[in-house]
Amino acid sequence: MALHGRLKARSAPKPGVGGGYTAGMKLLPILALACATLLTTNASGQWQWLDKDGRKVFSDRAPPPEVPEKNILRKPGSKSSINEASSTPASAAMPQPSPQLSGVDKTLAEKKKQADAAEASKRQQEEERLARARADNCSRARQAKAALDAGQRATRLNDKGEREFLDEAGVAAESQRLQGVIDENCR
Repeated sequence: MALHGRLKARSAPKPGVGGGYTAGMKLLPILALACATLLTTNASGQWQWLDKDGRKVFSDRAPPPEVPEKNILRKPGSKSSINEASSTPASAAMPQPSPQLSGVDKTLAEKKKQADAAEASKRQQEEERLARARADNCSRARQAKAALDAGQRATRLNDKGEREFLDEAGVAAESQRLQGVIDENCR
């Protein structure tokens, strides 16, 4: 029993020495105040403006460029609204620089520009290919027409794959066909 009485006496708080509070418990109100301060600083980074319908809009981003300056009620870093600050003398009011937004995403504009350039290059290559094909068709048609006009005998392949000579009507029809190819491709 004597041992039990000594342990009990050691663990009991001594009167007038802290009343049972530890140093960590004294820091609790200070930590709570610090957390509350940090939470309220987040709200100061908010934008506030009136939209086209007159409703208040709260955001962490700047308003769109089409919102007039008079409709912006609060900018980040200002303690009061802009309209309230305008009632103070001009020397006391600190102007807040507003970010200049162009409304255009630079990376998106660059990608669009590259895509347009690639499409223009592709279109130009296709036009060059077609021009070479037309020039080749023109050259061949002129050579064939010159041979027909010189009186050389002309042949063609029939359905069986056999070569047959053209008569005068066939030569006239072939000459007319070649003239159409020349007219279409030789510009």
